[in-house]
Amino acid sequence: MKKILMLVLPLLAFLGGAVGGDMLGSGKADAKTDGHEKADGHAEAEKPEAAHDAKAEDEAPAHEPAKPEGEAAAQDWFKFPNQFFVPVMRNGRTDAVMVLSLTLEIPGDARPRIEAQEHRLRDALLNGLMIEANTGAFDGNFTAEPSQDRLRKALLAAARTASGPDINRVLIEDIARQEQ
Repeated sequence: MKKILMLVLPLLAFLGGAVGGDMLGSGKADAKTDGHEKADGHAEAEKPEAAHDAKAEDEAPAHEPAKPEGEAAAQDWFKFPNQFFVPVMRNGRTDAVMVLSLTLEIPGDARPRIEAQEHRLRDALLNGLMIEANTGAFDGNFTAEPSQDRLRKALLAAARTASGPDINRVLIEDIARQEQ
């Protein structure tokens, strides 16, 4: 009985923390909608046009050419409805579990195609996260910028392999390590 209790209690604590974090995280999204609402429900902050264009050129990935001024396509975001849970294994035992919330930046007209491929994308991203976990990406200071940049690039490559070039960026909204 004692062995069962020692296995069940940490699992219940972890699940309770995940549910509580999810509940707190959903309230945070409602508080951040102080900008203008678009027709599709996404908030858009007020920015001067010149500052917005200059910032967009600075943030453009090096592997994609900057779009001409008249060709700026509307961006959309696809947020996965569930978090990603990634076990971190050491010597055949689970040391920790990584919990991540991911969002994909996509062109505005790509939403139906991305939604249709949600399960394929989730599988590819989870596979990429498992590879990163097994190669030590979540050891040490995994929130350092070089580590985060490497993780984003690996996830972007996995997402593009699964669904094509419709994905512009992978955004890591939440990341946490739950020790076992």
